[in-house]
Amino acid sequence: MNHPTTKSFSAASRRNRRAGGSTLLAAGEPMVWLTGGALAIALAMIVGLLSLIINEGVQTFWPKPVVWWESATGQVWMGEFDRAETPPPTAGQEEGRRRQRLRVGNFELTKSHFLWIDDDQVASRTYPEWAITAERLTGGRFFGIPVAFYEQGQSKATEPDDVWGLFVQHHEEVKRLRRQKDQLKREVVGPINRQLEEARIRLAAAKAKDEPALLESARQEMNRIESSAQEKLKSLRTELQVLDEKASSFEILFRTSTEQAYAVPLANIVRAYPANRLDSAARWRIYLDRWWEFISADPREANSEGGVFPAIIGTLCMTLLMSMAVVPFGVLAALYLKEYAQAGFIVSAVRIAINNLAGVPSIVFGVFGLGFFVYICGGSIDQAFFSLREGPVFGQGGVLWASLTLALLTLPVVIVATEEALSAVPNSMREGSYACGASKWQTIQRIILPRAMPGILTGLILAIARGAGEVAPLMLVGVLEHAPELPIDGSFPFIHPDRPFMHLGFSIYHSAFKSQNSEAARSLVFTITLLLIVLITILNLTAIAIRARLKKKYATSAF
Repeated sequence: MNHPTTKSFSAASRRNRRAGGSTLLAAGEPMVWLTGGALAIALAMIVGLLSLIINEGVQTFWPKPVVWWESATGQVWMGEFDRAETPPPTAGQEEGRRRQRLRVGNFELTKSHFLWIDDDQVASRTYPEWAITAERLTGGRFFGIPVAFYEQGQSKATEPDDVWGLFVQHHEEVKRLRRQKDQLKREVVGPINRQLEEARIRLAAAKAKDEPALLESARQEMNRIESSAQEKLKSLRTELQVLDEKASSFEILFRTSTEQAYAVPLANIVRAYPANRLDSAARWRIYLDRWWEFISADPREANSEGGVFPAIIGTLCMTLLMSMAVVPFGVLAALYLKEYAQAGFIVSAVRIAINNLAGVPSIVFGVFGLGFFVYICGGSIDQAFFSLREGPVFGQGGVLWASLTLALLTLPVVIVATEEALSAVPNSMREGSYACGASKWQTIQRIILPRAMPGILTGLILAIARGAGEVAPLMLVGVLEHAPELPIDGSFPFIHPDRPFMHLGFSIYHSAFKSQNSEAARSLVFTITLLLIVLITILNLTAIAIRARLKKKYATSAF
């Protein structure tokens, strides 16, 4: 029980300290507000950035209505409303005039994908019932009103509803023919090229050995393969020609805003819909279909349309190969520094160098990867094993060299995290293991590493977050804006580390700054960014789940 005098003395002391004006600072209350405010600002910035990316990214594929605008002078525009803005005032004007941007499409006719229109130029705005939005393989989007449907040059319908009915009836057949063409090219052309390349290498090897019998045999085999390839290609051309004739026999004739009639082959249409006649269910179907195309199809129209499936595969392959390379080297280096090396000047210098390495600009790692991995390592491999090939194999940028370059970039993160995890293992466990007769390596293998594994996985999570979003070094060691082949496919040996690849981070850069139609790709940039964040989050959550299981498995009671 406290004495009343003691309570009075404590209260008086607190009043005296407050009166002195130093109580708040001494108690640290201003620092509470300062640190809490800094945390709130940081969280607001993160939430704001993610909100912007999500808001812009999820709207990209939502189908918009088609607007028909007319001016007082009789000029007509038709397309999708994109956005509105009030530009800053120009010379001689007190304030800028509000203007709206319209996606007019029809590039071969308008020579423009977008058009800015001042509000005072618009006299009327309507939504034509049969305005069609057509997404094409080449040429971008097309906006028009259907006026006729042709089959083998003969008109089958002239009313918009009849024309649209015939389009729906035949378009699925045309898409099936297009998929059949692509499948034939993959199944025939690829194996033929590989057989010809292997035969050419065997012929070159026979010439190098200068054995007449072997050389003659290689020449006969080369002639046989070339003859067989010509027959297969001739048969392929015949099949493709038949498919092309079937697919190109259907055309739909549109009337544009300039009253021009323009025929679009159904074989060039990926997707079309009457934009102003869609109900909610139809809009959601188109929206989800666009998302599926985005994650499962190849890009088109200079990466401003289509999908990013090759970039998804390339990002996953590079990140997984990077993780497989950086973890063993990082863990071994940390084990030596923590468990074997004696404290001294050299160890301190190595630790300082590792910490400084984390601050080196990423493009420097790209230059190192280009010079060491591509030119020296790749060139040596080509000279030793692929000297008979015409072009470089490993002596060019590829997913393997990109992964190793990013492994070096993220190596300091893994080393530091692993050292911290090893330090967190109590020394009593080491001493108990030694007392039971275990050797140094047995103690590391069975006691230290299992209990440090959650911390090692924390380093891997940080490395994935750092490496998966890097772009600058990849531009030097293998990333392309469009890679014709994937690093993983169905042909032996199934994994091709020598191939260049596509990457989501580089796709963002290319779509935003290098695309021929960067305005059309503006909204796509946010969508690719959102997809990259989701992909990195999935990889991190997988590592976090493994770490949680390891923590639970090796949880021990506190002493």
